[in-house]
Amino acid sequence: MIGPQKTPEEIQAMRDGGKILATVFDGLKKQIVPGVSEKELDAWVDKEIMRLGAIATYKTPEVEFPAAICISTNEQIVHGIPTDYILQKGDIVSFDLVITYKGMKTDSAFTTVVGGEPNGAQKHLINATERSLYAGIDAIKGPVRTGDIGAAVEKVLKEAKLGVIRELVGHGVGHEMHQAPEVPNYGKKGTGTFLTPGDTIAIEPMATLGGERIKQEDDGWTISTRDGSLAAHFEHTVLITEDGAEILTQL
Repeated sequence: MIGPQKTPEEIQAMRDGGKILATVFDGLKKQIVPGVSEKELDAWVDKEIMRLGAIATYKTPEVEFPAAICISTNEQIVHGIPTDYILQKGDIVSFDLVITYKGMKTDSAFTTVVGGEPNGAQKHLINATERSLYAGIDAIKGPVRTGDIGAAVEKVLKEAKLGVIRELVGHGVGHEMHQAPEVPNYGKKGTGTFLTPGDTIAIEPMATLGGERIKQEDDGWTISTRDGSLAAHFEHTVLITEDGAEILTQL
């Protein structure tokens, strides 16, 4: 067990909060069209979170991020601050959101291409990164080590010949947005922190069409690829169970 043991009520709050987050994402996907600005999407998300009775965790004193959601476009990997940039057809954009519901946090992310079908390279990047997320989840057969999860994620990304972001990792989540343990997107089976039923973690592979090196932009938040290559990011909050994993951030 990692961190304070969660009560059944707290785990249920994470289930309910995860459904709210997934509902926000379901509506958000319909708003992502050419001609909309990042700030307009952020404002829509902010209002939707409030409408559904939750809190935008990024805007709380725990984080003090200047928006309700992170929007990372093209070479940006994570933590992108929404700007006045107008999304163009063919942009690849990642959305990362944390909400608080009844005091408990859930965390999820997805990547999409604006305005239609992605091109071949974009489709490969997005599909492989998403597959790696579910490979990591499928590696959980009950109690598990973080290295087992990381090894499963890394295998998919390496077979796809994508850059594996190693400096940014998944993490425990629940009472706090980021708590122990770290859940890297690489690893060796049988190593790492031992996770047991009741633990909740965010698994979040990040990959690129180029190299693995990253840089922080001047805004102090946005993390981009150093070589300017396109990036993708997928994430779910999962509950470790006696015989597997329950995805909390899906409808």
